[in-house]
Amino acid sequence: MRDFEYDDKKSALHLKKHGIDFVAAQELWLDPELIDDLDLSTIKRPNQKQKRINVDFLAWVVDSLYRAASRIGVTRQSIIKLWLVERLEERVANK
Repeated sequence: MRDFEYDDKKSALHLKKHGIDFVAAQELWLDPELIDDLDLSTIKRPNQKQKRINVDFLAWVVDSLYRAASRIGVTRQSIIKLWLVERLEERVANK
């Protein structure tokens, strides 16, 4: 079983927002067949509509992305997303 850190205030906020407190949520992880009951193909992130884009990079950029992603054990797509989000958040914070 996973280790959970309990916080009364966060648990109450989670209950209000999601309809389940941390104690009840923690019990879900005890079900070994939990993932079998979920239809992962229909999962959506609330308020986070995704759009797909295609971007062409020079070969050396793709190679550099691959090396950077391999160093931290993620895909090239993940490293691109991570860096873009970090940069955008940085710009918002500096306004």
